[in-house]
Amino acid sequence: MHTPAPVTGDQALVKNINRIAMLRLLREHAGISRAGLSERSGLTRSTVSLLIKELIDEGWLVESDAFVTGTVGRRPTPLRLVGKNMVLLGVDLGPDVIQVVATSIDGEILESSQAALRSKDPDEACHQLVEMATALCAKMTRGGSRLLGIGVGLHGPVDKRSGMLEYAPNIGWRHVEIGRRFGAELAQAGLADVPVYYHNEADLAAVGETEFCERPVDDPLVYVSCGVGVGAGIILNHALFTGASGSAGEIGHTTLVIDGQPCSCGRLGCAEAYIGLKAIAAAAGCFQDDVIDRRALRARMSARDPATRSAFARAGAVLGVLLQNAWTTFNPQVIVLGGETVTLGGDTLLDAATEVLAQYAQRAGLTPPVVKAARYSDLATAVGGAAYVLHAILNPHQQALQSQYVAAPASA
Repeated sequence: MHTPAPVTGDQALVKNINRIAMLRLLREHAGISRAGLSERSGLTRSTVSLLIKELIDEGWLVESDAFVTGTVGRRPTPLRLVGKNMVLLGVDLGPDVIQVVATSIDGEILESSQAALRSKDPDEACHQLVEMATALCAKMTRGGSRLLGIGVGLHGPVDKRSGMLEYAPNIGWRHVEIGRRFGAELAQAGLADVPVYYHNEADLAAVGETEFCERPVDDPLVYVSCGVGVGAGIILNHALFTGASGSAGEIGHTTLVIDGQPCSCGRLGCAEAYIGLKAIAAAAGCFQDDVIDRRALRARMSARDPATRSAFARAGAVLGVLLQNAWTTFNPQVIVLGGETVTLGGDTLLDAATEVLAQYAQRAGLTPPVVKAARYSDLATAVGGAAYVLHAILNPHQQALQSQYVAAPASA
């Protein structure tokens, strides 16, 4: 009689799954002990001890002073996730500006830089992005830090099946193979082995709000990005909701006014045509030759110029309608508002938006979700890119936002 061979697991895979389980538990339960990890994970104490030793040696964890429990026996030692000398890099490739940040694994901004976008040609823009990321990476690694990965936010939907940037109307891109360009530039910069993820900017900002926050996480959460463009990132059941192809959350191109103002996407009456920073700057007299005078906007808001404040207040009222639609569609616990429009408009924009949302709620006899400003202000997308790197490490079972581009092997 034939006896089938015993089924054996891939020990390296099992070990990696167990490591990730330890890291995730330590994020959710700061100060947990080895015994607590064993109890919550179902792993034996000896397995937990071996994994914890390895993670401490690598710099992921540190031990704190032992608990005083009042019982006889060895005191439990609290463990904390610190990621010593580990760095996450995040990038916001905006229509006008590139922002790059380096963060710790708990979201502390270690370094940042920004520069005006030199060219809207995709190859030139990707070259500038990698140039800036490489410079910041070199600065961090000279101090002994280790780069865990790079997350890049793009101002348009990325098809998660192909990795193609479908369209980014405010920069004039359609059907751009962004991964191939990143791959080539990173290989030239000597970073070919670094994991790189890229996706819509609002999606990454939403991840930043949930990865770098106190526990428990607000879920569901909708992040609304307000800048030159308008979009949303949606967190549902601790994961991004990206839709069938990756373009969920393009609320800036939902129609608010039938046959209304023309939008950058070619449609009429989109939310962006009323809430986008170009529309606000034009209403305030700070937009000429397709250029936003941000310095003038900022100065006029600081001086409480009535016309400029009125422009932001009108945009805020329209934003309130958009928030009402997002609320009734997704029923989130929290709506987070971020981007440079929120930074520039401040309370003038936010008060107008929340007042309109409250009016809708009152008429329906319902309690609206909490609305708050993004914790990282107009760096939310860049920090969100860094946060996504950590999210991908701790959640390998979830489909990664597109995609590290893997170059074909060189021929012999």
